[in-house]
Amino acid sequence: MKALCFEEFGGPEVLEYRDLPDPILAPGHALVRLSAIGLNFADIYRRRGNYHLAGAPPYILGYEGAGVVEVCHAEGATPDDLPVVKVGQRFAFADSPHANAELAMVPLEKLIPLPEDISFETAAALLLQGLTAHYLTRDSHRIAPNEKAVVHAAAGGVGLLLVQIIKLLGGKVIALTSSEAKRAAALEAGADAVVLYGDDWPDAVLNLTKDRRGADVVYDSVGATLDASLRVTRKGGQVVFYGMAGGDPALVDPRRLMDESKTLTGGDLWNVLTSREERIGRAAELFEWVRSGKLNVRISKAFPLREGAKAHAYLESRQSIGKVLLIP
Repeated sequence: MKALCFEEFGGPEVLEYRDLPDPILAPGHALVRLSAIGLNFADIYRRRGNYHLAGAPPYILGYEGAGVVEVCHAEGATPDDLPVVKVGQRFAFADSPHANAELAMVPLEKLIPLPEDISFETAAALLLQGLTAHYLTRDSHRIAPNEKAVVHAAAGGVGLLLVQIIKLLGGKVIALTSSEAKRAAALEAGADAVVLYGDDWPDAVLNLTKDRRGADVVYDSVGATLDASLRVTRKGGQVVFYGMAGGDPALVDPRRLMDESKTLTGGDLWNVLTSREERIGRAAELFEWVRSGKLNVRISKAFPLREGAKAHAYLESRQSIGKVLLIP
């Protein structure tokens, strides 16, 4: 099979598109021939060497994709604790490694059935980031009607979905973005107000809250902004920290949380997708929102898998608005 891989950590230039042996099918797994693959910042962190990475060189990145089952460990009959999977069925997945290839071996319990009216591209653009936005608004902090939420990086893949889901659940959104083009995208997604990053963005956010008291919740995926996120949160409010695209956060003194009655919580998708029922149930709600027109999946750009280095450079450039895909 062809795969995008690398032997040593570094910039996009370390990525190679070359022939590798097909995965050897293990019991309880299926080989999926991929039609679309989602590219995420986690892939960049792994390529740089500053994030966990499964396996040994040559490394194959990617945890998210959609395609058709080519081989499974037992067509039409599986043990009672595994789903029935047949050759030719359409599936997607959001938490199985080595997806940057023509073929990926995926545990059967991690396969998410793909409805006929959801394209491979939509699934690959939606699942990992959509499931993230889903648990952030349902588990990390359950959005209540009329709550005011601040969303960092609101024009990114997670950000655009997060803005839309908060609005679906009845919340109000103050979006943070870095350019006029991204401001327009956040407004199109339904944000009630947009603030551009700059030295005075915390002050601008506070001005958009009642009596400058602060927001009910702040979703922070930037990391380096954590201290400022706490500043723009109301007393008794919450900051949800789920990424560090802009660098490591400063240490937080627990005394500050006590004095201001604020809550700081973390979130990681891998701690949420703990069962097949969790994956399928949450994905089904996302698919229904897409089907009904309540959730728009924006694809920034799709690159051929052989041009994976260009795709990485594009995502790192912060030009993208929405999801970046790789197409085998």
